[in-house]
Amino acid sequence: MNSVEPQPDQLRDQDPEVASWLQREDNRQHTTLTLIASENHCSAAVRATGSSRLTDKYAEGYPSKRYYGGCEVADGIEELARARAMELFGAESANVQPHSGTSANVEALLALAGPNGRIVGMALKDGGHLSHGHPRSHTGMLFDAKQYGVDDNGRVDLDQVRELVREHRPHVLIAGGSSYARNLDYQAFADIARESEAFLLADIAHPAGLVAAGVVPSPVGIADVVTMTTHKTLRGPRGGMILAKADIAKKINSSVFPGSQGGPLVQQIAGKAVALGEALQPEFRDYQRRVKENAVHLADRLATAGLQIVSGGTDNHIVLVDLRSTDCTGAEVEERALAAGLAVNKNAVPNDPRPPMVTSGLRLGTPAVTTRGFGTAEIDQIADIIVALVRGENPENYRATVRELCEAHPLP
Repeated sequence: MNSVEPQPDQLRDQDPEVASWLQREDNRQHTTLTLIASENHCSAAVRATGSSRLTDKYAEGYPSKRYYGGCEVADGIEELARARAMELFGAESANVQPHSGTSANVEALLALAGPNGRIVGMALKDGGHLSHGHPRSHTGMLFDAKQYGVDDNGRVDLDQVRELVREHRPHVLIAGGSSYARNLDYQAFADIARESEAFLLADIAHPAGLVAAGVVPSPVGIADVVTMTTHKTLRGPRGGMILAKADIAKKINSSVFPGSQGGPLVQQIAGKAVALGEALQPEFRDYQRRVKENAVHLADRLATAGLQIVSGGTDNHIVLVDLRSTDCTGAEVEERALAAGLAVNKNAVPNDPRPPMVTSGLRLGTPAVTTRGFGTAEIDQIADIIVALVRGENPENYRATVRELCEAHPLP
């Protein structure tokens, strides 16, 4: 399949080796169906910002308060991105400078808890994120972190959360995860946080686009701070963002700069502005509804075929498959899927006995294939291939089908 975006002659002429690698990645994405929940395909307009001359510009500080001259354009772009973020999410303030979701979490936690402060978040093994206090993360080193899990049904145990918060008396309670497929009761989390005079931080890195479209509940206005990435369901460039209530916005901003970061990536902020503008359009809401519909359909189809789905289903874009009743590991299915042309990722399931590089689970997501135009009929085909791969069938038997799906649904 030919790329719709061949590398410019200048790059091919100057550095054919790098140009070749970029071409290979372009071809890989064209001929592979991405079912990784944290990945998506942004628009050509978003991608264009990353290769603009904005990449040359330093702009330490904030609009009208920069430490470099010549920032008039950077100021306008950042103000536009902030305004669009606040409009889209109904937030009182927005900081669009964080380089990633993890950066946003560290910056927010340092602002609210301070070094050596106490935090409570969801355990990685139960669906949380490294930056929620895992021992190997800086958040587990900088803070006194305790973590809650899920019950036997794969749902957050709010009674356990309440007991842990009462015992640990954290400065910050975190609500959110990276492989949790169910809606969270943000008001219940807020009530628990208030009982111990803790701040509530909602991490919506995964469902941000669904939240923006009103497809799943929003924590904005309930949580004190909301962190997110801009590239998953939000379908923007890779980066992070922080929404905060007005009374703590200054504290958050100071933690981002000068506390944690120097010059912001202005080209990425421009990409965020474009993506936020796209998310304000009616068609974005339709897209997010289809993302969720496809995920629910995928979970149902896999379950009907006999695979175990953690928590019994999904409320968002994530489907977490428990493979412990089968003869294969998450790593094995990931390898088989890639041979068939499907990009998926191995993932731990609650109480997983296997190590992180092996795992007993598979995390699937529907944002990227929905961007390509997939509906439930195509999801049926994908689900059947996954079931066949779990059962040990030869991946090469399905490569042609995947290529046909890719050709019928090209990248945007």
